[in-house]
Amino acid sequence: MKKTHNVEELQAIARTTRRQIVEMITAAKSGHPGGSLSAVEILVTLFFDVMRHDPDNPHWPDRDRFILSKGHACPVLYSVMAQCGYTPVDQLNTLRKLGSIYQGHPDVRFIPALEASTGSLGEGLSIGIGMALAARLDGRPARTYVVLGDGEIQEGQIWEAAMFGPFHKLDNIVTIVDYNKIQLDGFVKDIMDLEPLVEKWRAFGWHTLDIDGHSIPALQKAFAEAASTKGKPTCIIAQTVKGKGVSFMENNPKFHGVAPSQDELERALQEIG
Repeated sequence: MKKTHNVEELQAIARTTRRQIVEMITAAKSGHPGGSLSAVEILVTLFFDVMRHDPDNPHWPDRDRFILSKGHACPVLYSVMAQCGYTPVDQLNTLRKLGSIYQGHPDVRFIPALEASTGSLGEGLSIGIGMALAARLDGRPARTYVVLGDGEIQEGQIWEAAMFGPFHKLDNIVTIVDYNKIQLDGFVKDIMDLEPLVEKWRAFGWHTLDIDGHSIPALQKAFAEAASTKGKPTCIIAQTVKGKGVSFMENNPKFHGVAPSQDELERALQEIG
């Protein structure tokens, strides 16, 4: 698999990822476009630039681990994994169909290269913390990356895990909050406000960075800073836009979990380019 630091090449991969997301969700007639589109640059930067991994040897013991805790946003993960060579690109549009490997949430029974089955929200950081601790105990260089939804972090288990990581000085785990500010029932601030979010993570002992989650250079810089931070874990608050890249989906709570129509798909593909 070809990896790259080149921002223009990564942006081109991101455009392909956005196209595949809207195409597969339209074909399925169900799914979660908003939170898949908001996480595109995060996953593209990780898989195509930052993480140590090998699609030809998916269980390489020294690989970096990735957990999509907000498992309902799996279309972005499926697109990126397929482009990396883990799974077939030509089956992406079988998303959510009976027997498809591309289930409605990531499931290791269908895609063994996944690190965990996710989507029962609130659990991914605990899983990632366990993997980071195991890597340290085994003396392996593996790092763990966990993407959390902002609505998801209203759950208490997240904050138990958030206490554990700094207490055990786990500097080989990075948490990325996809802070798109919309959840299933509406705007996060109206349901259970998270602010002051950066200060909360810092108070829990995390090295915390507040960045533009759609800027690949900002993501590259943040992941590099996380790798050089010793003695504590890093949390990246990625300021994102729900539905990013498709004007009528951006900041629109409707598209948390509603598939586009065929006409909307055509409009979306024109806008993405």
